[in-house]
Amino acid sequence: MARRFVVEADGGSRGNPGPAGYGAVVLDAETGEPLAEVAEYIGTATNNVAEYKGLIAGLRAAYALDPAAEVRVRMDSKLVIEQMSGRWKVKHPDMRPLAAEAKAIMPPGQVAYEWIPREQNKHADRLANEAMDAGKRGEQWQPNVPPGGTPTAGAPESAAPADDALAEPAATGAPAVGWGSADLGTPATFVLLRHGETPLTPEKRFSGSGGTDPGLSDVGRHQAERVAAALAARGTIQAIVTSPLRRCRETADAVARRLGLDVRVEEGLRETDFGAWEGLTFAEVKERHPEDLEAWLASSKVAPTGGGESFAAVTRRVALSRDKLIARYTGRTVLLVTHVTPIKTLVRLALGAPPETLFRMELSAASLSAVAYYADGNASLRLLNETAHLR
Repeated sequence: MARRFVVEADGGSRGNPGPAGYGAVVLDAETGEPLAEVAEYIGTATNNVAEYKGLIAGLRAAYALDPAAEVRVRMDSKLVIEQMSGRWKVKHPDMRPLAAEAKAIMPPGQVAYEWIPREQNKHADRLANEAMDAGKRGEQWQPNVPPGGTPTAGAPESAAPADDALAEPAATGAPAVGWGSADLGTPATFVLLRHGETPLTPEKRFSGSGGTDPGLSDVGRHQAERVAAALAARGTIQAIVTSPLRRCRETADAVARRLGLDVRVEEGLRETDFGAWEGLTFAEVKERHPEDLEAWLASSKVAPTGGGESFAAVTRRVALSRDKLIARYTGRTVLLVTHVTPIKTLVRLALGAPPETLFRMELSAASLSAVAYYADGNASLRLLNETAHLR
């Protein structure tokens, strides 16, 4: 029988917009016992943005405890409850990506929404105000209920900083005074490896999940061995997960042989399906499908010619895979062998950056990036496009 949780969430802004924060608590539905608390000062924002942030953090905390749990969300925000229940449209442009992010955390059938009066949401309201008070002091809010645990007395000591970007980093969450760190437990750290070169890579051709599925070239195989040696020397990788496409599986296998680890395939890490553009250069697409290309560059919701995937669709499946892997590998350092779009998407989401950021990052073949994910729902970009191991 599936576990049942209650998520109570709230957010507030002292000014609307003004200094804002959120709070959420995950309760055991049977006993009412607090299982996890999350809260964060988020700077200047509106009440509604803070409320959605609280919802997202609460759902992520519930997912981390049990991805298969049945969840009832209780909030005193009529707007959020009605929009997430599908009875009201999400009209405000600031709310749409937040609502989409919340919906992607758990399957719709597992989550139900209930409006409650403000006086019944005191726990989450208190957490949100604690976070705003801490932010006003220039401090990081400290949890009293560790994930899956019971209330503790006082906050734990800060963790020591890591001295390597690919080592398991100290928990940081949002920065406190002097860029110190709150101890939020060991994060799940994803080391993101773009596959080695294929014959299409140096020609800069669109190569997604809807094309010929090329393997590594001789150069790509050499790159895979170089990165495998570099990761073996660091000694921090504890598991390997790969896209199902051949170029990633070959790259992952090279690393797995060196590290003595098994490889798990994650379908959500596959590259974008570029439709009719597969195998073409950018110049060829511009010549053959100029209007489609212009529309694609202007909006993440537009798919390539011929039934490919939009970046918005890719973001949804990558975010679902991310959350599933965070729950599976809590506190561990995992190598994800994947492609340009999934890596850029994970980086963009970690930074809270807009979709157009995808066109403003460079990712070389066989490059390494790293993102750490903390218990409070925060993420920290640790590394981007590292290629020293190839030189």
